[in-house]
Amino acid sequence: MTTPSAPATSWHARLADLGIRLPAVAAPVAAYVPAVRAGSLVFTSGQLPFVDGGLRRTGKVGGSVDIEDAAADAKVCALNALAAIDELVGLDSVARVVRVVGYVASAEGFSGQPRVVNGASELLGKIFGESGQHARSAVGVAELPLGAPVEVELTVELR
Repeated sequence: MTTPSAPATSWHARLADLGIRLPAVAAPVAAYVPAVRAGSLVFTSGQLPFVDGGLRRTGKVGGSVDIEDAAADAKVCALNALAAIDELVGLDSVARVVRVVGYVASAEGFSGQPRVVNGASELLGKIFGESGQHARSAVGVAELPLGAPVEVELTVELR
């Protein structure tokens, strides 16, 4: 990746350079908080592809949701996770992305989960450069909350 591992000014400046605005933090849909800090790590709760308080779409990937739309949804999930991190500790305190876990509501026989979760991984690479390289799991599941096609959670290390 060509982006430096630490931004010249801040991760917020990097987002602005990319024309990306963090959304408002999505309200939890159950009994949890959007993100928690444990030592030098922040763990986000699973983030759904909420835009302006609603899901972009519902359905199963490989069924009613195509893989490109699902990858775009994974990107939205990652932005929602970054917003939760920003609200908790400030995005500029992030040293690196450690781990991404993506859950994909999969139609029977669908096995392209890694391609879907690439939507989140590639976005994190654009934003954080080398500091965005991470361990990852892409898991196919039968159902996700509210019928969402994708859910993403992040773990980041703080400076």
